Formats: sequence, structure tokens, C-alpha cells
Amino acid sequence: MATGRPFQLVVFGASGFTGQFVVEEIARVAAEDELRGSLRWAVAGRNREKLQAVVEKAAGKLGKAELKPEVGIILCDVSDPSSLDNMAKQTAIVLNCVGPYNLFGEPVVKACVENGTNCVDISGEPQFLEGMYLNYNDKAAEKGAYIIGSCGFDSIPADMGILYTRNNLKGTLTAVESFVTVKSGPEGASIHDGTWKSVVHGLADQDNLKKIRRQIGHKPLPVIGAKLRRRGAVFYSNELKQYSIPFMGSDASVVKRTQRYLHTHLNEMPVQYAAYATVGGIGSVIKLMFAGLLFLMLVKFNFGRKLLIKYPEFFSGGYFTKEGPTEKQMKGSSFQMTFFGEGYSTGQDPQQGKPNVKICTQVKGPEAGYVATPIAMVQAAVALLKDKSSLPKKGGVYSPGAAFFNTKLIDRLNQHGIEFSVISKPEA
Repeated sequence: MATGRPFQLVVFGASGFTGQFVVEEIARVAAEDELRGSLRWAVAGRNREKLQAVVEKAAGKLGKAELKPEVGIILCDVSDPSSLDNMAKQTAIVLNCVGPYNLFGEPVVKACVENGTNCVDISGEPQFLEGMYLNYNDKAAEKGAYIIGSCGFDSIPADMGILYTRNNLKGTLTAVESFVTVKSGPEGASIHDGTWKSVVHGLADQDNLKKIRRQIGHKPLPVIGAKLRRRGAVFYSNELKQYSIPFMGSDASVVKRTQRYLHTHLNEMPVQYAAYATVGGIGSVIKLMFAGLLFLMLVKFNFGRKLLIKYPEFFSGGYFTKEGPTEKQMKGSSFQMTFFGEGYSTGQDPQQGKPNVKICTQVKGPEAGYVATPIAMVQAAVALLKDKSSLPKKGGVYSPGAAFFNTKLIDRLNQHGIEFSVISKPEA
């Protein structure tokens, strides 16, 4: 872990839509007992005035006039490698908020790896995450840098939720299905179109993901216990009494990377996993099917992708906007992720017979994109700072669960409004 540098944390892309909320969250956390008076941090980006304005806004919102002189400012641009090197040399950890990561993520990872600097991001793009593992894992290990992707809503609740479920089952957990439900208040909900761009570019780039996986060349993980049956493209969940669809984010790929790491390095039995999202009643299903078919047709062609990116509001039924959610929308929104796990009781061979224990757990929290995501990202960075002895011994490119399975991250999240709980635990 880099020491003797002027800063412990730097938020890169601090004046972007998500970056401003990450700045506010760090300012809150810096005032808590564990870090009070000791955290040295800075904001980074292209425009000094915008960076100063973000710090001033956070100071005003939190009533902390002293914040302005406390926070450093670093000018750097993702298209200027020397400026990224300069940023990476000044800090122990970069919190990278500049997406889409498929387009802008690699130069930041490269600068961090070369300078032995840790990096966390909030990417939900498997091509980027797995590409960084392919290209930088060995060098990061050599330099002692921890590069940890998807430390936001994609995919801390899912990845850490599986580990929490495993740790609370007496016996061997072999399979889990998760269902994410997003609730909005009377003002409705919306997501900033930066996320929309990531989805468009990600789906357009599926062939590249297959190529990356072939190059990595991992053998399939062993299937332990009864094989998890995959659900259809649209189905009714009896457990949650809602129609559901496969979750389109990176959770399944991130969880698989964690399970592979734990199996390969700690000889733990891998957990099978499927991720779903609830969509409500039949009316929602019909709307979603029409929108989904149109999206999948357009995303295949360059012209279609340009249309999708130019008119996010139209093609998403008003859900993705260039302005992003209002404060009222964020206050009225929340998420819950419910995990249904099954396995085998202590002493029973998971390769023999049917699963005989079940468990239901839940992770719930505030608005997913710009409240829960900054909380998760900042607490991941705090775990990197404070739980050093519990991290994997070598640096590398990690999924959150692989990096943080032995740390206090779940406790930290519980204390900051992302709550992990056991809903039911009928034993054998």
C-alpha cells in the first residue's frame, strides 16, 4: 500500500454527475470517528472551477465551511497519460468515476498499476472488468496495486450478499438466486444517461467479451450440488409475487469471478448463481418487451446506437435522462436485493442427494445509483485503507468479493445504510 504520498484518496471525475455524490459521501465519512482529522483527500478532473464548485456545494450541503481548504485539487485529463501518472503518484487510492469505462477506464487503470496505486471504480461493464484482469492482473500483483472494479450498485450488494448468505448458512451453500427490486416514491425515478451510454456500448461489444474470455482461458467452475435451473426470459416469481426478468447488469459475471478466486486460492466450493430483477405486473412486462426488442434491434447497428445515445429519454420511456434524478426522486427511491439460497447441511456430501437446507437473506438500501453507489464505493476505499491486513496478500485485479471477503466491509456498509440481514433460515 502506497505510503508517504500527499493524499490517501483522490476522486477522479469529481465534477461528473456521480462524482459529485462521491465527494459528498467522502466529506461525510471524513467527519466520522474512524477518520476524523486524519483523512487527506483530493478531487481530480479537467476543470479547476468545476472542481472547486463541487467542493463548495458539498461544504454547503453538509454545513462544513472548513471543507474547502481541506480538500486538494488535481488537474488531469483521461486523454493525457502524464497527467494521470501525476495524479496516481500523489495518492494511495484513486476512486475512478469517469465512465463509460469501456471508453475511458483503461488509461486510469494503467496509470494506477504503473505507479503502485490502488484503484476502485463503479463499472458495470464486464468487457472492461475482465479485460483489465487479462491485461493488468500480473503487473498489478508485481506492483502491489489493488485494482477493484464494480464497487457500486453493480456489484457490491450481489457479490458481498452471496458471501453474507454463505457465512450465515450452517452447512455448504451451493446455489443462490437473487432478485433486485427498485422502489420509487411519488416523484418517480430516473437514472443519468451516463449509465445508459455504458449499457449501449456494453451490449454492442458482446463479441469482444467472448474473445477476452477465450484469451483468459479459465476452465469451467465445477458444479457442486444440484444444478441450478435457469428461469425464462420473463417469468412469474412465486417467492416475490411479481413478474421478473434476468438482471442485465454485471452481477453474474462479477460473482463468478469471486467464486473462481475463492475456489482457486482458498479451495472453497463455488456457489452457482443467477441474477434476476422484478418488474411488477403484466402491464410492465408488455411495455418492457416492446422497449427491449426495439433496443436490441437498434444496438446492433452504428446508426441505431447513435440514436439511442442521442435520445435516451425517448427510448427508455423517460427512465434515463440527461439531467439525472432530482433530489426528491432520490429521497423517495430505494432498492432491495433478496437472495434465495440452498445447500447441504453440515456433514452431508453436496455431491450426493438433493439440497436439504435453505436460507433467505436480503440487502437493502437507499436509492441505488447516486446514494447507495457512493456509499459502497467510499466504504470499499475505507476498507482498503483500514483493513489492509485482511486483504489478499498480493495486489492484482480483483472483484469486490475476492478483495474484501475477509475485511469488515459488510459491517461498514451496515453502519452506513446498506443493510444485510437474514430473512429466514429453516435448517434441515
